[in-house]
Amino acid sequence: MAKSTSTYWNALSPESEKRWAPIKGLEGMIEELTLSIDFVTGEYTRLTRFLPGADTTPLGAKSHQYPEEVFIVSGRLYDKAFDMWLEAGHYASRPPGELHGPFKTDVGCVVLEVSFPNRTDDTTAA
Repeated sequence: MAKSTSTYWNALSPESEKRWAPIKGLEGMIEELTLSIDFVTGEYTRLTRFLPGADTTPLGAKSHQYPEEVFIVSGRLYDKAFDMWLEAGHYASRPPGELHGPFKTDVGCVVLEVSFPNRTDDTTAA
């Protein structure tokens, strides 16, 4: 099966505000907007919005056993695992198991994520 499709629409416009949803456990800090998803494989493309002042330090760093790509669309985000501020234009292709975060932002940040949860360490082709 393939990821869902849609015609052009502006995910960052005020008209799309109602499509954003808080991430469970991070309400008031981080929101998400799924752009495309494959319900069979779990692969998805989404925007993650860190609200100004968001800080996930109490949750610590995280990793997962699948690859993902991230692209900073706007704002800036501090990634403690890399000790660096990420700004619009920063990109990473993370391998399975890579430690990232915790994150914090002063001005807010929008991140484009493309994740491949069905491609774990055992199934990721080199």
